[in-house]
Amino acid sequence: MATVDVEPGSSGQALVARLDRLPRHAVAYAASGIVGLAMFVAFYCNFNINVSFIQTCSQIKAGCTAENANEFLSLPVVLFLVGYMVGCLLLAPLSDRLGRRPLLAVVLGFAAVGSLVTVVATAYPVFVLGRALTGVVLGGVLAVGNTYIGEIAPSSARARYTAITFVMCTVGAMVGIGLGLVFTTASASFPDGLPIALAGPDFTTGWRWIYGIAVLTATLAALAVLRLPESPRWLIEHGRLAAAERVVRSLEERALRRGPLREPDMHVDLPEHEKPTAAAYRELFADPCYRNRALLLVSMWITGYATVFAYSTGSTSVLTGLDFTPPVAGMISAVGGIGFFAQGLFSAKFSESVERRYWLPIGAALTIAGAVLIATLGDSIGWAFIGSFIVFFGFNVWVPPTFALSAESFPTRIRSAGFGLVDGFGVTGGMIGVLVIAPLVGHLSALQALLLISSFQVVAAVLAQFTPRTRNRALEDVSP
Repeated sequence: MATVDVEPGSSGQALVARLDRLPRHAVAYAASGIVGLAMFVAFYCNFNINVSFIQTCSQIKAGCTAENANEFLSLPVVLFLVGYMVGCLLLAPLSDRLGRRPLLAVVLGFAAVGSLVTVVATAYPVFVLGRALTGVVLGGVLAVGNTYIGEIAPSSARARYTAITFVMCTVGAMVGIGLGLVFTTASASFPDGLPIALAGPDFTTGWRWIYGIAVLTATLAALAVLRLPESPRWLIEHGRLAAAERVVRSLEERALRRGPLREPDMHVDLPEHEKPTAAAYRELFADPCYRNRALLLVSMWITGYATVFAYSTGSTSVLTGLDFTPPVAGMISAVGGIGFFAQGLFSAKFSESVERRYWLPIGAALTIAGAVLIATLGDSIGWAFIGSFIVFFGFNVWVPPTFALSAESFPTRIRSAGFGLVDGFGVTGGMIGVLVIAPLVGHLSALQALLLISSFQVVAAVLAQFTPRTRNRALEDVSP
């Protein structure tokens, strides 16, 4: 083991090699901490409608009740996903030109503004507009944040770094669902509700508090993002070697506080000239390799997201449509949130243990198993809780390594655009889940409905087996 003293002006190849040999603690504050906070905000904003919407709808839409709230959920969810697509397809590519850090701050600003519109909404159309603006944060943070993590993490731990950050996503989901239970459902004995729940005749504005918290956290996250170091790989790609040297050196100094560093592996053949990124999509589709990767990944995300969003944004309404009472449906979803959190911890430890594509069949099998438990044994609340835990664990366990895979599949000069493209078009699968699948729930048995929702993930698992091998390979080798 030895320290390496490289003078300013060192080559891009040397800088990438030095970056790839850094230990986790050198970049944890950036990747796991600050980007993790941005991920928390994005997933809080996605999940905070799950339980709270029944109370929201009854106040801003005439004729909306707990029994028919599912009929009014699709529009705000679909417009949220449209915002998601804007974040992916329009804003994320700008980070390839302007930098990862400023674009992360911009998309977090959409979360703050959109949530503020939602807080003050007194009519259904205004609420829908707020959700559309808020949706930009999810697409932008996922595309730019995962790109940033992939570029700053060493090659042996990209999926692990992504999964560690994803733990903050699970926390955001849990908090969004949990606050919905506390602020927007009536107090009841467990498991019919929460004894500490606050909703009642004297407190009917809990949903506004939930979105107000989103305004605060999004603002704090945007300020924190401005303290991030810029991606060294992005700086190198744009010919700013002196700036990249300063960032890498600061990370090395942080790492050296805990001991010496290993020698860098000078194996990457890295271009030294700046490449244009103004026509990122044109370049992506002109190259047969990246075009084929993009089409395959889009198909995989569309089918996978049909399952993910049907459960993540509408599980409470879906369960209510299957004759669970709203408080019990909310409790079942909340337990699912715990499964989501457990999955994040699991992925942080084990996501690098197998190739990325193998996690999709594992997730699909678990999702189906949990759905069968809920549908066949759901009359027993204990089994419903266990089934929900397994479902949320299963439909998310493949997501962190597949985020890593999507970022790894494109070169630095168009990486954020590539991720944004596959994730942005992929989210149309979420719209299918909300617009096509969810309305069918009331016409099917519980088993038929939950198996239908879960089946799309099986298709995604099959498609994933044709994606490239990326585990333990340098980004520049996978996507030159």
